Amino acid sequence: MGGTGSFPDSTERTPGPVMDRDEVDRALARLEAEYEAIETSLLALQDHAGRRLLEGAELTGVTKDRWAAVEQSIALLWTYFDSYTAALAGAREARARRRWPGRDDLAELTERLRGRGVTVAGAATPRPAALAGPAVLSEHFTLAELVSRMNELYASSLDMVVAADSVWSALPARIDLLSAELQRVRSLAHSVGVRPGEHPSGDDLETITREMSALRARVISDPLAFWRPAAGSSAPGGGRPDTQRYDRAARALEDVRGEIDAVLRVRQDAEERLMRLRDLLSRADRTLAEARSARGEVLAKIAASEVPAVSGPATALQERLSTAAAYRRHAQWNRLSPLLESLERDAEDELLRARESLTAVTAPLAVRAELRGRLDAYRAKVSRHGLAEDPVLIERYDAARRMLWSAPCDLRVAEQAVLRYQLAATEYTSAVRTELGTEGERGNR
Repeated sequence: MGGTGSFPDSTERTPGPVMDRDEVDRALARLEAEYEAIETSLLALQDHAGRRLLEGAELTGVTKDRWAAVEQSIALLWTYFDSYTAALAGAREARARRRWPGRDDLAELTERLRGRGVTVAGAATPRPAALAGPAVLSEHFTLAELVSRMNELYASSLDMVVAADSVWSALPARIDLLSAELQRVRSLAHSVGVRPGEHPSGDDLETITREMSALRARVISDPLAFWRPAAGSSAPGGGRPDTQRYDRAARALEDVRGEIDAVLRVRQDAEERLMRLRDLLSRADRTLAEARSARGEVLAKIAASEVPAVSGPATALQERLSTAAAYRRHAQWNRLSPLLESLERDAEDELLRARESLTAVTAPLAVRAELRGRLDAYRAKVSRHGLAEDPVLIERYDAARRMLWSAPCDLRVAEQAVLRYQLAATEYTSAVRTELGTEGERGNR
């Protein structure tokens, strides 16, 4: 594939000053070291797991296009390396002719080591996209230029291989783990009645399943579509796999799993929650029944008072509770879960409404009880001051008491009667205290 050109005897063609023996030996040593490094790198690239995977994969998209170019680059790398090997061998052979080379020998060695005497046949392999330009029959390089060209091709080839290998190392394994978790969640969802077409989470699981299958197929066939090069990085493989699609699917599955877990919790404590609901509705019914009974009592005992009507039992809630119990019997957990949540809210509201209704209905009785208590309190106060037998107070007390203990009781009239007794009692007791104070002053004199 490669070889060396003819080297003229005239020093006029020699590139730069003729090297001395020590410079020649140092240059050969450096080139030998570069040869070892290049050979090691090429063999490592040849054995790279990513390269072997790329060779055997059915590629698509950007990866297919770039791998076609990289394959050409790798083939050209070996062609360049063969030419480099032959040129280096020729230089070693020329140096080995004489222990003490003469000027002509040094001129030849200088030309071999620094001149553009390394010829590579241009038709030996197609030029890769990395080396754009018109096709040529042959190319001429110095050994240093050839090393630079090989480094360029090696870096671009390794960058593509490492990028593909990084994506293949990162994403398929994570996708497989997520797919395994997806199957577990699908099984749980099926066990609690969360199925496609019957529950939104079932539809979501189907969507995630399709996305996982499509994502894995795309990652395997076109890994470079999921590679994000690092900004400003020139090192081969500088960048990271793009996991945005995977991350979205993982978050969606996590949301569905949360809903399935909620349904599972419903299955575990459904009976307890149903019993609590029955108790709430029973207490609400009893409270409403008490309110209806109290309303009849108020209408019979209190006159001239507006008493609000009391609604009947919450039959709609009872019907929904029966539906919830049927869902539990038939293990329809996905339907039971939202129904229980709404029933618990509505049952609490129903009990609160029943209690407010009872309070509103019994308010007149509470007012009458307060008036009775106030009347008895002032009678006790009058008695302590020795005024229990006062005719005016007795008359006003009896009038107020008749009104408060008669049925129906007119609360407005009764309140006025209690107020008249209260004012009289206050006036009389104040007079008694004043008189007692005056007598005390006389006694002190």
